Amino acid sequence: MPNSETSWSLEQFPVAPKEGETRFHDFDLALPLMRGIAEQGFQYATPIQAQVLTHTLAGADAIGRAQTGTGKTAAFLITIINDLLKHPIEVKRYAGEPRALIVAPTRELALQIEKDARVLCKYTDLRVMSVVGGMNFNRQQERLQRSLVDILVATPGRLLDFCTRRDLWLDRVEVLVLDEADRMLDMGFIPDVKRIVRNTPTSEYRQTLLFSATFNQDVMNLARRWTQDPEVVEIEPAQVTTETVDQKVYITETSQKFALLYNLINEQNLDKVMVFANRRDITRRVCERLQKKGMNAAMISGDVPQNQRLKTLERFRNGKVRVLIATDVAGRGIHIDGISHVVNYNLPEDPEDYVHRIGRTGRAGASGTSVSFACEDDAFLLPELEKAIGMKLDCEYPPEELLTEKPPGNPGQGKPAREPAQENAEQGKSEQETPERNATPEAAPEQAADTAEPETAEQDNKTPPQS
Repeated sequence: MPNSETSWSLEQFPVAPKEGETRFHDFDLALPLMRGIAEQGFQYATPIQAQVLTHTLAGADAIGRAQTGTGKTAAFLITIINDLLKHPIEVKRYAGEPRALIVAPTRELALQIEKDARVLCKYTDLRVMSVVGGMNFNRQQERLQRSLVDILVATPGRLLDFCTRRDLWLDRVEVLVLDEADRMLDMGFIPDVKRIVRNTPTSEYRQTLLFSATFNQDVMNLARRWTQDPEVVEIEPAQVTTETVDQKVYITETSQKFALLYNLINEQNLDKVMVFANRRDITRRVCERLQKKGMNAAMISGDVPQNQRLKTLERFRNGKVRVLIATDVAGRGIHIDGISHVVNYNLPEDPEDYVHRIGRTGRAGASGTSVSFACEDDAFLLPELEKAIGMKLDCEYPPEELLTEKPPGNPGQGKPAREPAQENAEQGKSEQETPERNATPEAAPEQAADTAEPETAEQDNKTPPQS
């Protein structure tokens, strides 16, 4: 197994029992998987991990209701990795035949799951791969044709493209995971997902795990159709947002929002800020104005090419971008440690989007701050939002000194701009206007060469792996 040393043992990862907590030691996990868990410093399972793993490690189907940030990704990845390690395949295998399939609604979420899977598989010989829309088709096709794959993470459309071309065969899938099922319903993916499920073995011969933020009737109908005697695990979302994130609302005017945003970031020395807006044009305008003031800002939205979005996210993750402005669609599935503040430049019309937004900070028990701007255009959304999250938000008028737009580099206030304004403006232009073929994302090394090329001819037969 790569990177493994037979001398490693559980004694090198001592975790004391704690009342009311479940240790990963308490599960019968394969040693290479435990070493990956130990390297990440995971000692005690989160509530959904503890409840889900109790059933899924024994082979049961499961339906989980939990918001992002609760640890559900690790729950199904640990289930998959442990099962594949403990039940190795002895017969000859072919390329394009995954043993486990994870379907996610957005590219960002799929790529994040792939990254998490690689971390946990570090000391195993399991191969992880992703196929997602918005990335180069030919590069993904080449990998599918040349390599064995154990865990495949995919978005529905691109997955079906490869199934239709016979580059992918799902008849050997042992574990099927459908993540954010409610989101897939909202985005109109369910017809595609139904086709995908029909290509996998029947529910008697596969383990099915379905996760959703809500258990509406449509989600439960799908769950009953695709699972067998599933265990249902529910984790209340309110705990995720209220206990670790300090939430406040500033009552302001639309014309004062930008000055308030700039002064908050600059005068309070905020270093890793994510700003959400409801529309692409607002996102672009805010980004450009911050850049003109010499602030390291970048944006991601649905009209920014995927390679550029990945590159921007990696720069934000590495601290090269101070402020990231995003729409809800682009912001889904972003898991970046150390985001200190989330700013809702506009209040979201859907309360669920509010939960997802502020879930970008205060992750894994860390503290974070959410600041929302409520103006004459959207303040009426507050009562419904408060009802949905089960708490009254702290609403106040911002200090007068934060409402006056100040010139860049105001003496004695905040951090100086890290780069000249002109350079930042050029960065912003690059991220918003550069064609996708010129982008090389730093975030995903194996995807880095995924640039625009013509599609290749259809493959008719299963392809044996090349050694």
